[in-house]
Amino acid sequence: MSGDAHDFNNIETHAVFLQGKAPKEIHAILKETLGEHAPSHATIKNWVAQFKRGDFSTCDAPRPGRPKTVTTPEINDQIHELILEDHQISAKSIVEQLGISHEWVGSIILEDLDIQKLPMKWVLKCLNTDQKRQWCQSSEQLLEFFRCHPNDFLSQLVTTDENWLYHYDPQTKQQTVEWRHSGSPCPKKCRVQKSVGKVLASIFWDQDGILLTDYLPKGQTISVEYYSSLLVWCN
Repeated sequence: MSGDAHDFNNIETHAVFLQGKAPKEIHAILKETLGEHAPSHATIKNWVAQFKRGDFSTCDAPRPGRPKTVTTPEINDQIHELILEDHQISAKSIVEQLGISHEWVGSIILEDLDIQKLPMKWVLKCLNTDQKRQWCQSSEQLLEFFRCHPNDFLSQLVTTDENWLYHYDPQTKQQTVEWRHSGSPCPKKCRVQKSVGKVLASIFWDQDGILLTDYLPKGQTISVEYYSSLLVWCN
């Protein structure tokens, strides 16, 4: 059983584990006491499991392979930089570039750096600066309208939007995962890889739901007459 590069005696170790605390609590206690020499959370979980089975040895058992090296700030920084350069980098690639064990890399990413992989959130489209500004202006106008007509605001509001619908071959959810710090929002990805086939959809809705969904016929363009007919239908 590994002591993570700190040789503390069995009596001290047993005293901690006999308190009946969870591995996370024990790790926090040892971290506060031993600092960077404290055992990892994974090691403590293994100790708790073995102690429950009656094995109170804290010595390393003979085993083949390369021994685990003590975690250092330099190694943590190198892994962090690799992830920042490529949020989709695999743990295997990090192992090959730094020449350390896969278990060690996983422990640093999840425990020391507090980073996890999150799948991308697909969005219909990404707005540029001008579009965002226009949306803000429209929101301010709606807010002013609401101040003037607070009671029947929604009943007088009809929303419409137009968008090209393409045929996509998007990535799978697993292919979009990225390393992100704990608490970070899911990354977003626009469907920029457009296919040849597409159709323009015009959608109108109010407080009660969808009023109209119209698909522009192939070969036809939106004209004043065409759009006016849609508005008349909604009314």
